[in-house]
Amino acid sequence: MDKKLQLVSILNKHFNICKPLITKLEGYDSTNFKIEAEGIIYVLKVYENTAEILELITAENKILLALKNKDVHCSEIIPNNTGDYNSINGNYIYRLLTFVSGTFLAESKHTATLMKSFGRTLADIDHSLYKLSNTSIKAKQTQWDLQHFQKNWKYLSDIPNASDRSLVDYFCLQFNEHVLPLRYEFRQSIIHNDANDWNVLVHNNSITGIIDFGDMCYSWLINELAVALTYVLMDKEYPLEIAKHIIKAYHTKLPLQEKEVDALYYLIAARLCTSVLNSAHSKKIKPESSYITISEKSAWSLLQKWIAINPIKAKNTFRDACSFLKIPSKNLESQIVRRNKNISQAQSLSYKYPIQMSGAAFQYMYDTEGNTFLDAYNNIIQVGHCHPKVVRAGQRTMAKLNTNTRYIYEELLTYTDNLLSNFPSHLNKVFLVNSGSAASDLALRMAKTHTNKNKVMVLQHGYHGNTQNTIDISHYKYNHNGGKGKKEDVIETEMPKIFGANLASEQEITEHYVALTKKRIHSNKGSIAAFIAEPIVGCGGQVPLPKNYLKHIYPEIRKQGGLCISDEVQVGFGRLGAYFWGYEMYDVVPDIVILGKPIGNGHPMAAVVTTEEISESFNNGMEFFSSFGGNPVSCAIGESVLEVLKEEELPRKAQLVGKYLKQELKSLQTQHKELADIRGEGLFLGVEILDSGGKPGTNLASIIKNELRSKFILISTDGPYDNVLKIKPPLYFNKENANQLVYEIDEILKKIKKINTFKAYKYNI
Repeated sequence: MDKKLQLVSILNKHFNICKPLITKLEGYDSTNFKIEAEGIIYVLKVYENTAEILELITAENKILLALKNKDVHCSEIIPNNTGDYNSINGNYIYRLLTFVSGTFLAESKHTATLMKSFGRTLADIDHSLYKLSNTSIKAKQTQWDLQHFQKNWKYLSDIPNASDRSLVDYFCLQFNEHVLPLRYEFRQSIIHNDANDWNVLVHNNSITGIIDFGDMCYSWLINELAVALTYVLMDKEYPLEIAKHIIKAYHTKLPLQEKEVDALYYLIAARLCTSVLNSAHSKKIKPESSYITISEKSAWSLLQKWIAINPIKAKNTFRDACSFLKIPSKNLESQIVRRNKNISQAQSLSYKYPIQMSGAAFQYMYDTEGNTFLDAYNNIIQVGHCHPKVVRAGQRTMAKLNTNTRYIYEELLTYTDNLLSNFPSHLNKVFLVNSGSAASDLALRMAKTHTNKNKVMVLQHGYHGNTQNTIDISHYKYNHNGGKGKKEDVIETEMPKIFGANLASEQEITEHYVALTKKRIHSNKGSIAAFIAEPIVGCGGQVPLPKNYLKHIYPEIRKQGGLCISDEVQVGFGRLGAYFWGYEMYDVVPDIVILGKPIGNGHPMAAVVTTEEISESFNNGMEFFSSFGGNPVSCAIGESVLEVLKEEELPRKAQLVGKYLKQELKSLQTQHKELADIRGEGLFLGVEILDSGGKPGTNLASIIKNELRSKFILISTDGPYDNVLKIKPPLYFNKENANQLVYEIDEILKKIKKINTFKAYKYNI
């Protein structure tokens, strides 16, 4: 029988409805139809006839009947000819409900008045449901119930984009950290659980009804509000302000608890994640359906906006709506006093008024005042702050095993296999340590042991670590305040900087610096153990080497019996975009490579990679051992970093975003000549600042850095005159972030120029 004819027969047989006009509606757990007959409109819901479904809809009927005489606008259940509310016919169960009229909230203008009405309506429903009890609903478990959020995690692999997966997984991790510990403390009740904007009806700027109780469950009371907020906050420029109206109105009628309010930030994120996870899964199993994916684009947009909101700001906004006290932030001055009591002031702080950080996520950092900072500076956090894959790798392995390299364990073998696969085949031995400084120190020991020589050639303004040996070869340290000057076994050569060289071409510049360096090599011929250089000299002001410089210097070092060391601590692991390792920029291969900083995404680990021959010469009877280098936890974290770089194609993103940012900065340079040189590769860029007289713009660089801090963007300055803006963000930094950075630099320079002199400009940060 034709489906519509069958429905006509059912309506006539069970409800005495003749000649109905039938229109199909969207549905998830049921098939729904709009029924129009004799001027009355109904909704017919059709379910599969199973014992479980029958039990649940019977329970739903009881709840609807209990709400019938309450001050709650919802559908009423219509009895059939025998007085029952479920009509069973063969393989299907049929229910008829009244049709609630009005405009959908999704199609209405979300005014403050309407949002307050929404909050009151939700409170009315929850107040009516709070005292009700139903064993069937209590026993019900659904993945759309936020207390069972983890049921959805199995769909993570269905999200096609790896970075999107990581965003969702981050909020899964935060749910575990911030919500689950309170799961037995939250109040519980029967809740509607699906007050999305297509289930809520509006008339005259007021809520007229809520439909579809099919997702009703026994859950945390606060989940009602979390679900409702999730949908109305989509596509809003200022979502927290919208939320505040709803929460305040709800709290006025049904008071909330502080712990419930504080959980809302994470619960809203969990509902957004539930939505996109189920959309991704639905596309795989039911690609023709648009019902589940209807809000997918908006959900992703809000998730991206949500990650940029400091959780403390969200909590304090929601607390304010309920007239609760804000989360207290410790006084900065007293915190500095505490720090100075325990920590030497040799360990510097950024900014006159340092930032008290409370958390971070990907390219954002959160302070204790509720502010979100765009991080354009922390190159240690290569794959993003608190990346869930990295965090989980550490948690999982720490809970299982942590030991040292005197034992055999899979984490060490897997990680070293994968790490070395990123190098030429002859760079096939790795030594794992705990910091870039320790790695540099070890590299020097290996070079001197292998060559039986003692001298080390370095670039001016180079930096290679904080141990005594590495300070001794770091011009940036030994030639500055507190330094003791160059030691006899250190050979300095000029940093080959293209900008400001006053020569006609890069070829001439290269020839000039090569000649200077060769002269020093020849005057120390036979005594140089190693030449060490960063591919881009970071502390020298983000200075790339001339393209062919190393191609001339490496052979000269090797000819006289020395080794070539590439310090990749700052630029390695894909930061330079097109080059996974910095030395690849110059078409050379070093003898020893030093790795650090991004290798563990903030976890203390580092490595030295070298050849079989050099490794064997170091095996001279004196055992090399690092207590923590290569431990299982570090190896698992390092492995996760490599996996994220590959899965999310972060080096390629660094190349694209870095190229875009560089172009935008060069465009800005045409308006502000003070931006004298834009240089670097990928997401390791420097902007050299000169004043109107062509001298180092140290003061102006400091003003820009501090003004950006006041606009919640983190960068730093460096270089011999501290006049170079250092831009080296986590690789999650995107084009929108780049636009924000460039826009704010432009605004700062325009503002300063109104004063006519940079020196007269005062800043407060």
